[in-house]
Amino acid sequence: MSYLIAVTLLWAFSFSLIGVYLAGQVDAYFAVLLRVLLALLVFLPFMRRLPLALAVKLIALGAVQLGLMYLFYYQSFLLLTVPEVLIFSIFTPVYITLLYDVLQRRFSNRFLMAALLAVVAAAIMRFKGLTQDYWLGFVVVQAANLCFAMGQVGYKILLEQQPVKLAQHQLFGWFYLGAVIVALPAWWVLGGTQYPHSATQWAILLWLGLVASGAGYYCWNKGATLVSSGVLAVMNNMLIPAGLVVNIVLWNRDENLLSLTIGSVLLILSCMLCKPVRNSVNPGVANGQTN
Repeated sequence: MSYLIAVTLLWAFSFSLIGVYLAGQVDAYFAVLLRVLLALLVFLPFMRRLPLALAVKLIALGAVQLGLMYLFYYQSFLLLTVPEVLIFSIFTPVYITLLYDVLQRRFSNRFLMAALLAVVAAAIMRFKGLTQDYWLGFVVVQAANLCFAMGQVGYKILLEQQPVKLAQHQLFGWFYLGAVIVALPAWWVLGGTQYPHSATQWAILLWLGLVASGAGYYCWNKGATLVSSGVLAVMNNMLIPAGLVVNIVLWNRDENLLSLTIGSVLLILSCMLCKPVRNSVNPGVANGQTN
């Protein structure tokens, strides 16, 4: 779980940097392409020849979790206000829980309860009202959420099914290659001409590509393989309180501290629901997962 916590803190700062220095100033498709290209360069030296089936699965997961997710996500900002995008993004934990259980042919009501509690917590922290014309935007954001959930669950199950433990840093270049395969034509067809015009913007893009995307998604997906599906689901909404705290501390944004506190407490409770159930028959095991 330490991987997920570390990346949550990392991404909390990254979102603030995007909102202050890049949003509306640098073409979104160019920013996405540069991020995934830089992330690919980070792991390019570690890439190893893999069985064709495994390489294709990793490429497909990267194309979905990063490539398609980013395309839907950035498109949603053309249809919705920022608060609406945030409130509609809270359903990812439910998608993760249900997808994992369906693919594993099981059902964990405890993990589903934890995911739903995480959704309620995030809604309390971020709900600021909705405009009237938001249904198309809602669908686009859910498509982004679903892509992100599918990538995480797919990667987790793929690693669990490997008969031999694999060095994940040797696999992840293939994951980013899939994202590039989607981002490159998207930028070519849909991209604009708003390129970075200051050293600060270039520095932030380098940080986002090399650290937030490169190291961030690697550590996040690696962390996903080490925790239960319930913990993974809940941690997807931990970014909301972390991001709000960063905004308050660094940017002096006016946030409702009461709703932030209540939502954070509910998120902690949802994590507690995902703790392994210990029993006398097989202590330390909960639904086949360890935290």
